[in-house]
Amino acid sequence: MKPIVGILPLFDEKKDSYWMRPGYMKGIMNAGGIPVMLPFIENIEDIKQLSENFDGFLFTGGPDIDPTYYHEEKKENCGDLTPYRDTLESQLFKEVYALNKPILGICRGHQLLNVLCGGTLYQDLPSEYQSTITHRMKPPYDNKQHTVTLIEDTPLKSLLNKTILPVNSCHHQAIKELGNDLQPMAISEDGLIESCYAPHKKFVWGVQWHPELMCTEKESQKIFEEFIRKCRE
Repeated sequence: MKPIVGILPLFDEKKDSYWMRPGYMKGIMNAGGIPVMLPFIENIEDIKQLSENFDGFLFTGGPDIDPTYYHEEKKENCGDLTPYRDTLESQLFKEVYALNKPILGICRGHQLLNVLCGGTLYQDLPSEYQSTITHRMKPPYDNKQHTVTLIEDTPLKSLLNKTILPVNSCHHQAIKELGNDLQPMAISEDGLIESCYAPHKKFVWGVQWHPELMCTEKESQKIFEEFIRKCRE
């Protein structure tokens, strides 16, 4: 039996519609899993049922997280917020984390798991963090923008068996203070945490870059494969 993975959807306000980048689906399918796009719901009992009936969960990219989740007021350069998405994802993450189900967070998902573990974010890198790196690249998004250094004795370093990894990059927020029980796995050239994990959990990984936009590449596919391998256990 293939593991079934719940994927958090994106939302288009102008079209009033759910949507999904194909790369998220392809990454899961190519790794041997079955992806299912989840609905936006707020009922806690329904969220608990979702958490129990999937083998793993992929928290996707998207709009900024409401800064009240990390006890800050929204600043001028913070982007658009999606309250219903924050509500679903925060409740679902809490349930899934407690059940020790595998979690993969990409971009916003990486930031979300940090926030929900008690960490904070830079609300806007260009105005809050001095760097020579442009973290919000222009298309095509499968190009490489900068490199990250993989930290020794971490699962990501062991999986990819390399020290320097070129990545794409499309974000204006990033981890500021790392959340409780999380450890860094990759650091950007300018010192930002670009990947983290929860060592005491079966699989809770976050990556700031976008492997779903490079899922035909070996390193990106290995991340999806490791996620699905844990979903099978």
